[in-house]
Amino acid sequence: MIGFAVELPIFAAMEPFASILESWYAEHRRELPWRETRDPYRIWISEIILQQTRVAQGEAYYRRFIERFPDVEALAAAPDDEVMKYWQGLGYYSRARHLHAAARSLAGRGFPTDYEGVRALQGVGDYTAAAICSFAYDLPCAVVDGNVYRVLARYFGIDAPIDSSRGKNIFAAMAAEMLDRRHPALYNQAIMEFGALQCTHSAPACLLCPLSDGCQALATGRVGELPVKQHRTKTVSRYFHYLYIVSGSDAFIRRREADDIWRHLYELPLVEADHPLSEEELRHRIVEEWACPDEALASLRPLLRGVKHVLSHRILPTDFYRMEWPCRQEPPAGYQRVPQESLSDYAFPRLIDAFFEKNR
Repeated sequence: MIGFAVELPIFAAMEPFASILESWYAEHRRELPWRETRDPYRIWISEIILQQTRVAQGEAYYRRFIERFPDVEALAAAPDDEVMKYWQGLGYYSRARHLHAAARSLAGRGFPTDYEGVRALQGVGDYTAAAICSFAYDLPCAVVDGNVYRVLARYFGIDAPIDSSRGKNIFAAMAAEMLDRRHPALYNQAIMEFGALQCTHSAPACLLCPLSDGCQALATGRVGELPVKQHRTKTVSRYFHYLYIVSGSDAFIRRREADDIWRHLYELPLVEADHPLSEEELRHRIVEEWACPDEALASLRPLLRGVKHVLSHRILPTDFYRMEWPCRQEPPAGYQRVPQESLSDYAFPRLIDAFFEKNR
């Protein structure tokens, strides 16, 4: 086990460690579009997309995003709703909002070329700034993401929790010390790819690992225990009851503006509760919350029930209902009429988009 007070001569093995990773990478690297460019804008877009997204899914989004917004100016000039539409389905929508705001702050002045300038962009943290600076400018900035935590924790047998201040300091120091300063971009790509493909979270390929001779976790039988996390975020259930309200050829939607999930995405009329509502309870809530015409309430019928949508740390059991609303009557407060044929022009959460695919 390595403690924070340990002197860094232990990293005298830096040269073989780096060269082994870089040799492995030369043979096993995936061909990805953001690895074929030094454009900091495109690298930035890829890093933001990949923060909470698998590479296989992220690549398709990246290609579409870059085709529509090929540079900072194009992204800065785009309407909010269009940016959110191109992000639809990726989740963690605050990423898109921060990306758009940062692009607008950069319009006309160019992308920053130093770590401090990149780090100051909205939505950019230590890891993303280091990645952009090393991949675009070959600056000696060590990246520390989940893959890097895992490789370093196992190889050096570190049990300091990665979600503690002490652990973060240890891993940041180690990552900086192990960095191949002659080829920082190559080394950073190599160690992240190694963690993604070889030293994986589950079922790592230890028997075929080129680092196995020096791996402390393998030698002590602790591969499955490392890295360590001390906190587990509690999962919360929120019960959603969506109403697909039809009024002639129109439907009712609203843009979510509260500081909550799916901010700036559109949704159907919603009744949220702390438990699943029976149809009778739902009718009562509709009457309580909206000026609902009797004929509309009488038309309420279930369309899809028991849908379970899972977000990070949230479970959303969801029911969908349909309701016919008189054309002469105004929509419930906060909602707007849009032609049903135009619903595909709006960015909805994946939960609602999937409902449309099956029920329109």
